[in-house]
Amino acid sequence: MPEIFQTAAASTLDAVVPQQMAFDTPLPLQSGKQLSAYQLTYETYGELNAARDNAVLVCHALNASHHVAGRYAGQPKSEGWWDNLIGPGKPIDTRRFFVIGVNNPGSCFGSTGPMHTNPDPAAGGRPYGADFPVMTVEDWVDAQARLLDRLGIEQLAAVVGGSLGGMQALSWALRFPDRLRHCVAIATAPNLSAQNIAFNEVARRAIITDPDFHGGHFYQHGVVPSRGLSVARMIGHITYLSDDVMDVKFGRSMKETAPSYSTQAIEFEIEGYLRHQGAKFSTYFDANTYLLITRALDYFDPARAFGGNLSAAFASARCRFLVASFTTDWRFSPARSRELVKALLDNRLPLSYAEIDAPHGHDAFLLDDARYHGVLRAYFDNVARERVASGARHV
Repeated sequence: MPEIFQTAAASTLDAVVPQQMAFDTPLPLQSGKQLSAYQLTYETYGELNAARDNAVLVCHALNASHHVAGRYAGQPKSEGWWDNLIGPGKPIDTRRFFVIGVNNPGSCFGSTGPMHTNPDPAAGGRPYGADFPVMTVEDWVDAQARLLDRLGIEQLAAVVGGSLGGMQALSWALRFPDRLRHCVAIATAPNLSAQNIAFNEVARRAIITDPDFHGGHFYQHGVVPSRGLSVARMIGHITYLSDDVMDVKFGRSMKETAPSYSTQAIEFEIEGYLRHQGAKFSTYFDANTYLLITRALDYFDPARAFGGNLSAAFASARCRFLVASFTTDWRFSPARSRELVKALLDNRLPLSYAEIDAPHGHDAFLLDDARYHGVLRAYFDNVARERVASGARHV
């Protein structure tokens, strides 16, 4: 029997309860180091069937978490970050699928990360801070696989993610090709462009050069590098939106009827919006986590081990794929998704590709677009029918 496993069957999506799983065996990392004893925070939605073949793993992006869907009891505004897609009657229907959301190690939403106590005796009981080991997409996937082992799930119906979550879904298809039947990679890329790495580096420098950063050990000083973290979020937020959306929402609208002729005050509405987003982000996100996750984005490049040949990298994949992109996403453009499509076709892998004409930019994968939701609904309808047909063949 899988240990410390409980389904969310006793809870509706209006009373989601986070769970934790502790691991005593160290996790080997791509860097050659290891993460010693650690815990993963996760949530589940729906019921795992008797055959244990209806599980869908959702991989989160940069600033998201295990809280994928539903609400916490007594918190009506606590919807999960993909609640518009996951739940009863939604594209990923929890009446059919057992959905799992996991917070990756190194994050700041419950799983072991920089804010937790460093078990090394030399650390003297202090938090990891900057000493938390650098994580990669592959390390996260390995940690997720361990969680599934504990839950008694040998093969997933699907792994799905957008942006950095899409990279994890792709990595699942490469690292554990026999443990998933479908890979759904949305608004993602086979690696970051130089421009994307540059955006990440500017964001990191904003954090690192904040006087309150203290080399990543700011917890001991009772401060938070909020100024640097705010600027980092402002930089990132610009890349998530399309020029059209920013123009429609803000244009050149000014805060006041006339300019104040100041170089430091908020003059334009877009400035106020970005400052608000940055300030809010700095109240709940961890600066060391931001550094770790953006670096994991930078490192992801499955073709690197194959001399840059992406087709060769996907030669080991066995599952079916859905790749989806958005026309106005300039951070993970459709051209990058088409690189994936070519590599999959080169390997004659079953594939569906959707290029959706949505105005929202990179954030489109989080939003309510009828065409996008229709694509996912149709795909997961097929996943469910395939599972039922497969079960019937084995009766």
